[in-house]
Amino acid sequence: MLRTLAPLVFYARFALPFSRIGHRRRLAARPAPPFDFRGQRWWVTGASGGIGRAIALGALRAGAEVHALARDPEKLAALRSDAGAAAGRLRLVRVDLSSVGAVAALAPRAGRVDVLVHNVGVMRHDFAMTREGVETSFATNLLAPFALTEALRESRALDAGGLVLSMSSGGAYGARLDLAALEARDAAGHDGFLAYAQHKRGQIELTRWWNAQADAPRALALHPGWVDTDGVRAALPAFRRAMKALLRTPEEGADTALWLAATRPEPDAEGGLWLDRHRDPEHVFAMTRGGSSAEALAAYLAGRCESVLGAASRLRSADALR
Repeated sequence: MLRTLAPLVFYARFALPFSRIGHRRRLAARPAPPFDFRGQRWWVTGASGGIGRAIALGALRAGAEVHALARDPEKLAALRSDAGAAAGRLRLVRVDLSSVGAVAALAPRAGRVDVLVHNVGVMRHDFAMTREGVETSFATNLLAPFALTEALRESRALDAGGLVLSMSSGGAYGARLDLAALEARDAAGHDGFLAYAQHKRGQIELTRWWNAQADAPRALALHPGWVDTDGVRAALPAFRRAMKALLRTPEEGADTALWLAATRPEPDAEGGLWLDRHRDPEHVFAMTRGGSSAEALAAYLAGRCESVLGAASRLRSADALR
């Protein structure tokens, strides 16, 4: 669906608002005082590069204690170096963010979490499975973030006073949520471009579900516009070559996440996807409406998490008996 829209409609429709020009125009209409996050504890996934790195550094500079979650130890070390005087409030957490078991295991020792930023995201054109037997992009973009949030809620580290920010994408505007399309079972059924759009639509729906739960943290979905990151360079090289002059910096892509954490707007009954400090509609094209519900998505993800964690537990038990 998004492949059909992209060449004729999609990029033309969003070229201005998603570019750095759109960012500057909209921020001029909604300025904000300096952010102050003193006394807050943030968890940021994918914090070792790109937008996540910019969010982590921005929160540190505004006084927060930041737990930076990522896989690459060298990039995490570089983040500490760049944090400068704020490095004393930076905690580096090396973790496989595609692993349900690994992220869930973090929760019991988390302490209080004031702001959880689900920033990590991948678009994989090749088919790959995690060690837990889950298609890698689905695990990274949707399943493990859901598992982490629910584990933090269960441990009371993340409660009604907390905030969950999910970094979606304008790609969600090309997808109607379809549970059957969230994860391929083999290479023949895998389309990385369409899967990514599904995952980003799923993130929007999850915020609706979390906001409907009792004693749940406030949840908001946002997207950064078109940002020049390593992920874009690897997954969309032709797009980057064509649009490079208009792509945003990671700092520009991080701004709305920091602003939302500072202002904490109430979730709207109609949902919404935040961009450049403004709430935009969740749907631009009629074809993306009427997909699977937020409740159905949450139930599907809970079932997949239970399956993955159950399989891991059985494997550990079998190993112990050998």
